[in-house]
Amino acid sequence: MAPSWLLVAALFGLATAVPIEQPKGEKKAAEETPPEPPDTGLYYHRYLQEVINVLETDGHFREKLQAANAEDIKSGKLSKELDFVSHHVRTKLDELKRQEVSRLRMLLKAKMDATMEQNVQIDHLGLLKQFEHLDPQNQHTFEARDLELLIRAATKDLENYDAAHHEEFKRYEMLKEHERREYLKSLDEEKRRAEEARFQELRQKHKEHPKVNIPGSRDQLKEVWEETDGLDPNEFNPKTFFKLHDTNSDGVLDEQELEALFTKELEKVYDPRNEEDDMLEMEEERLRMREHVMKNVDLNQDRLVTLEEFLKSTEKKEFNEAGGWETVDETQVYSEAELQRFEAELAAQEAELSRRAEQLQRQHQDLQQQQVQLDAQKKEYQQAVLQMEQRKIQQGEALVAKEPKFQAQAPHAAPADPAAQDRDQNHVEPPPSQPPSSQPEVQIQ
Repeated sequence: MAPSWLLVAALFGLATAVPIEQPKGEKKAAEETPPEPPDTGLYYHRYLQEVINVLETDGHFREKLQAANAEDIKSGKLSKELDFVSHHVRTKLDELKRQEVSRLRMLLKAKMDATMEQNVQIDHLGLLKQFEHLDPQNQHTFEARDLELLIRAATKDLENYDAAHHEEFKRYEMLKEHERREYLKSLDEEKRRAEEARFQELRQKHKEHPKVNIPGSRDQLKEVWEETDGLDPNEFNPKTFFKLHDTNSDGVLDEQELEALFTKELEKVYDPRNEEDDMLEMEEERLRMREHVMKNVDLNQDRLVTLEEFLKSTEKKEFNEAGGWETVDETQVYSEAELQRFEAELAAQEAELSRRAEQLQRQHQDLQQQQVQLDAQKKEYQQAVLQMEQRKIQQGEALVAKEPKFQAQAPHAAPADPAAQDRDQNHVEPPPSQPPSSQPEVQIQ
């Protein structure tokens, strides 16, 4: 098992999806590719995974991680090895922490913007203290304290993973029943009886399945040995079985490898093609089976099953019990009182949503009224502007009409100089010359 898988999946106890069975021709290629670490579901999963990836690049830390056990990691002993990693690795870790602090600050600011008034001074340091996966006092460098806090926070959060999953499934089942009852209320008597009969028929059909073996029992493991591994059930050998299903040959069965053993049992009860089979119930069933095996086999509660633990479990009398497994639909997931509280909670939520919807509707109507008023004001403004422009045009036309009109005269050339002009004024034109007369001139003595 790769160190990152060891640190994230094995030691933190992740509930991961069961891999799909691959054809034999593809198994070799798949074995050469290291498994991807599972998504923890933690809000700081990316930061956690990036820190692990960077630490793995340091040869000294990688060697110590491979030699460490779960207790060494959870107790913080491994964190002390951070002082011996290379400067290059420490620089990368410092940058990762600064990015994480910046991300958390952005989340806090977004939350404050949604719930508080603007321009309010935010105490980032005080708010960062609510995050337990890093040291808020030192926001710039990644120290051994940060690694210790990161491991401690992830361990605590992931220990509650299964409990949170069970609670989520319970609410899912109660919601399903609530919606069924509400639907029945909407029907008339005849249709209600027909729908109730149909429901009981599907429920009974779901219960009609082969016997489900107790997870981890001899019968259950022998069935896997025979049907999945294709081996003779009379030659069942627990040690060989363990090695066959330790698919990555790391010496332990992790939760993913364990859950893969339950596939045959689950297929007896759940078929995605059947209307009566709920696939979410199947995943809850898988989780219950894994918890049952871990409770009886995982002696040191590190959420890993070693070969020694596995062999010891086969020596217990419970291993040879031939009883059947009680499926989730045969157990009481919730009580009637819990359902009533859930329905009251739903009713309160619906009332609050209705109140907010009415408030939003009123706000919408107010906005529409304001829009009508704005449109009216806009229209009045446009009319006023149009009237002003018309008045300006009319005033311009009136001014043009009052101006005196002059008749244009032909232009003449001006005299060359004033003296010449005076001469022209005093000059008397001689009489026109008379043509010569034919009569003789009379002279007077």
